Amino acid sequence: MSILTDVTCSESVSEPVENHAQAVSDRLPATDANNSNVHLAVEDIHKLLPHRYPFSLVDRIIKYVPGKLAVGLKNVTFNEPHFQGHFPGRPIMPGVLIVEAMAQVGGIVLSQMDEMPDGLFMFAGIDKVRFRRPVIPGDQLIMTVELLCTKRRRFGWMQGRAEVDGQLVAEGELMFSLVD
Repeated sequence: MSILTDVTCSESVSEPVENHAQAVSDRLPATDANNSNVHLAVEDIHKLLPHRYPFSLVDRIIKYVPGKLAVGLKNVTFNEPHFQGHFPGRPIMPGVLIVEAMAQVGGIVLSQMDEMPDGLFMFAGIDKVRFRRPVIPGDQLIMTVELLCTKRRRFGWMQGRAEVDGQLVAEGELMFSLVD
């Protein structure tokens, strides 16, 4: 049975988006009135997430709705180290890295929530992940990660979706836990 479907999220995010947007305005670059047109470059992402090369898998955040969702992109290039062995003559981005890239986009949402303590959020589980088509060099991976709920200020559940050229590549549920 799925941990994501078994949990009841009674402490779900309920703070109005407008109040939360004001609270995080110091941490994010200038945005439009409803904060949905945030554009975070890789330098901004590195200020919010601990990941670095070769495991920094988000090149830009192109949309951010505080406490709700983020949309990020990754430009997939042939010179990434995993393509040397996955697979010679037919480079395909490993599915675990697609899921990790979605998780990093989700980390942007969690790292900006005032009700969540500062700290390192890590995977606590993944569920219902399905891969629909391969991701290859030259693709631009667009990842949308939506917060489903939080619990006890330590756990977060999210729905992730990755697309290339409007076609679904992968989707699944992601669970995060604050590490002490």
